[in-house]
This record gives sequence, C-alpha cells and structure tokens, in this order.
Amino acid sequence: MIHASPSSPIQTFPSIPQYQDSIPTPFCPPPNTMGNCCSRGSSSKNSQDDARADPELPTTTATANAAVAPPVASPTPSKSPRPTTPPPSKPAKPTPIGPVLGRPMEDIKSVYSMGKELGRGQFGVTHLCTLKATGEQFACKTIAKRKLANKEDIEDVRREVQIMHHLTGQPNIVELKGAFEDKHNVHLVMELCAGGELFDRIIAKGHYTERAAASLLRTIVQIVHTCHSMGVVHRDLKPENFLLLNKDENSPLKATDFGLSMFFKQGDVFRDIVGSAYYIAPEVLKRKYGPEVDIWSIGVMLYILLCGVPPFWAESENGIFNAILRGHIDFTSDPWHSISPGAKELVRKMLHTDPKQRLTAFQVLNHPWIKEDGEAPDTPLDNAVLNRLKQFRAMNKFKKVALRVIAGCLSEEEIMGLKSMFKSMDTDNSGTITLEELKHGLSKQGTKLSEYEVKQLMEAADADGNGTIDYDEFITATMHLNRMDREEHLYTAFQYFDKDNSGYITTEELEQALREFGMQDERDIKEIISEVDADNDGRINYDEFVAMMRKGNPEANPKKRRDVFV
Repeated sequence: MIHASPSSPIQTFPSIPQYQDSIPTPFCPPPNTMGNCCSRGSSSKNSQDDARADPELPTTTATANAAVAPPVASPTPSKSPRPTTPPPSKPAKPTPIGPVLGRPMEDIKSVYSMGKELGRGQFGVTHLCTLKATGEQFACKTIAKRKLANKEDIEDVRREVQIMHHLTGQPNIVELKGAFEDKHNVHLVMELCAGGELFDRIIAKGHYTERAAASLLRTIVQIVHTCHSMGVVHRDLKPENFLLLNKDENSPLKATDFGLSMFFKQGDVFRDIVGSAYYIAPEVLKRKYGPEVDIWSIGVMLYILLCGVPPFWAESENGIFNAILRGHIDFTSDPWHSISPGAKELVRKMLHTDPKQRLTAFQVLNHPWIKEDGEAPDTPLDNAVLNRLKQFRAMNKFKKVALRVIAGCLSEEEIMGLKSMFKSMDTDNSGTITLEELKHGLSKQGTKLSEYEVKQLMEAADADGNGTIDYDEFITATMHLNRMDREEHLYTAFQYFDKDNSGYITTEELEQALREFGMQDERDIKEIISEVDADNDGRINYDEFVAMMRKGNPEANPKKRRDVFV
C-alpha cells in the first residue's frame, strides 16, 4: 500500500488527511432558505449522526514567525562612538483564523473587485465580481456572519463549501472557484451564469414541447444521478436553482445552491423539514426521508414543464402540504389531454407517494420517454465515480505518481466528500476496499459492470498491487482531474520528481520516484520518457510535464453539450 507516514522514506511527500473510522462530516439540519416553508425541523438527529464527530469551532490563530534577534556588536578599540544596536523588530501580526471556514482570514477585495448585485437570499447577497489579475468575471455569494446565529448555521456553510468542492468539475454543476472569510462575511466565488434562471424561461414560454421537456429533464436527472452517485442529496431542487450559463437559446444548464445539501450513504434517514413548498416530497413532511426526495422535486418540475402550473396548489403553505400528502395529480385539465401517455406515466412514477416505489435517477434516465430519440443508448450509463476510475485506469504510471503528489496538496474540505464515499464502500471498516466491496458500491450507484470490468478498475486504483484499495489510493484515483489545472499543484508535483532542482526530470529521477511507489517495471520508463519528451532531449521539462498531466483530461477541453431548448 501507499503510505505517507513518518516512517515512510519519502520525507518530502505531502500526506492526505488520514482515513478514520468516524467521518467528521457535519449533518446538522440546515436553516430555511426559502420563506417560511423551509422551517428547520426539530432537534431529531439523523440516523447517521452517531458516525460523525461534532467538530469544535477553531479559536486559534496562525503562528507568526518568531523575530530573529539582531547580532550583538563586538567591542572595538576605536574611539568612535559604538554603533547603537537597533531595537528588535516587532513580530509579524498573527493572522486570525476564521471561525466559519477554519483557516486564515483573507481580504477578498485584494483579489477581486465587487460589482452589481445579482441576487439576494435569507443569508446572503450575490454580486458580480471580477478577478483583478485577469479581468475574468465570477459570481460572489456573500454570507453575513452575524446571520449565522448558532453552530448549526456555521456547519451548514462549511458543508456547502465541502460539497461544492466535492462536485467540482461536473459539467452541469456551478463550480466553486474559491472561499474566503473576513471579519464580517464569508464569500463563495463561483462560476458566473449570465443566462439567468431556468424558471424565467419557463415562465416566458408557459410550457415546453414534450421533446424539449424530455431533453431538459434528461440533463436535470443526469445532474441528480451524478450527485447521488457521489453521495450527495440536494434537498432543494426547483427551477430557480438551475441557471443558464449564457443568454444563448441552447445555453448549458447549471445546478446551483447546495446550501441545504447533505452527504449521505445508503440507509441514512433525514428528519429535518427543508425545501420549497411546491417541491417538497410527502416523506419530508413526515420527517423520514432519503435521496428519493430529489426525484419527487424533479417530477414536480416535469409537471410544470409540461403544463405550466405545479401539481399541488393551494392558497397557503398548509394547503400545499395537505395536497402533497393526499398525492392526487390532475391529468384532466388542459393541456394534459394532448400530452402523450409516456409523459404522464413518467410523471406518475416520479411522483409516487411511496419513496420505495418511486423511480431512481438511473431508472428515470432509462424510461422510454426521456431517452434521446426515444431509444435506449447502446452503452450503459456510467456514474461519476466509474468515469473517474476509468479515466484513471488509462493513465501511465508517471501520471499516477504525480496525481498522488497532487492528492497530498488537497485540503481536508476538498476531500471530505471522497472520504465519505470511501467510508460507505468500506463496509467492514477495515480501512481498505476489496473487490467485492467495490463491485457492491458501484452497483448501489446504479452501475452494472461485468466481473472483468470491476477487476480492471480495481487493478487501476490498486497502485501497490496488494488486491485492495486503501484510503490514499481511493482519494488519488477518484479526485477530480481538474485539480491538475491548478498551477501550484502541478509545480509541486514537478518539484517532487525533479530531485536536484535542475528544471528537468531525468530518466534516473523518474525511475527513483516510481521505485519509491513500488512501480519498478523498467520497461515502462523508456516508454514514458518517449511519450512525454516532446523535444527529444532525453529528459522532461516543466512544459512537457504540464502537457502530459493535462492530456486526456476532458475538463481541460470541455465538449459542447447538446442541451436543447425549444
């Protein structure tokens, strides 16, 4: 196995925060973000609470470098006056640690300039912001710390950051670019979606054609399938939380607002009432639910897409909740008489009042009505984890070691979600994942693989070849490849190989690094060098290293999506 412990001979190798039996992922009931309908539930705990520690708020400050005392002047026979010893310099002022994000506080305005207001919610305001160094524009969600009234509110913000880091790189999810905390606020800098809310487009059109609704729903359900396969339940899906990247008619769709989202594993039960009235599933009102609530919310959205009004309507919130609990769906009013039986059937199955009978995201994507061109695709649907493992499997050994170095650079919050996924697959709490556990974990996420395919994935992730995947190997194999676009991570990895700091990785240095990780097949060394060494000088410079790391990374050259809006 790969280890980065004090006993390891690799002293310069950064270590990943270690796997522990209990995962300190907070599962506090989040506050309402949309009016009174989302009131926080009672103090009932989720069933998974006993498996998670309750982290304390950090109160320390960053340690300042001690001031170096100036040298004492030696005696001199000269009659000239002795030089006065300068007073000791004052130590640098310590940087306070923010109580919300738990890291040194920063002034976001030193990096970004703030522009016009884009939106406003219960806890925060979103502004246009511009990166001063490049002029690139983003959206900045500013959360006032004075509104975080208790520890649960603070944990909600932390968890939102963790989940957005966890989902980084998924093409239809708004990407978190950075999180900052200062004395008064927490700032989340995100990808800018200038096309506005999907809800605005629905209102403007009244309703979509069935073909357009199916295309749109396919994208939305794929987003939910990705979230669920990565152990995240959104809990507040509605048209307002899907943004359009730009003003184009065929603009890609992006899911946003993960403020009520939670990490989950199979069997977890949530009991707090959250969401927005029209979209809340009946089991949420009964305070006993799981990820199936996201499918209900999308079913409501599909109903609205097809007819322009919500299926459960009343003048008051209580009236809406009573209608949801009754579960009667109207298919008699216009325009339902002209809508196909397949669309109605899918709506019914997504809005089944029994969550056990409700379709999963995987099943929705396989429904005849939603499939592209009405036909089943030739290849089975992959989930996010499987795609990552397959991509990792295709890398050469050089790239694997470089990824392991980069994995060591990631912060605790960036890998919190992957830690949770590892825990859910490691069913016997051994600290390793066996072939059977990997196969079972992937099948739970809706992926059907042959025995041969699972073995290939196991061999790809099992860097030391001992037949199991340990925590470090799992993090390395599944962390999203867009981490490679970060210059500081790439440079750290290059320096790890460039032992003599010459600016080049030689054959001997590459051989030494691979040997340290138990990858001693000398036949691979020449192949790696010949593949990466673009100028054929027998060594690898930094530009060649970066090109190798980014080669084959789909996020570096994203494909245009075929999201259709009619």
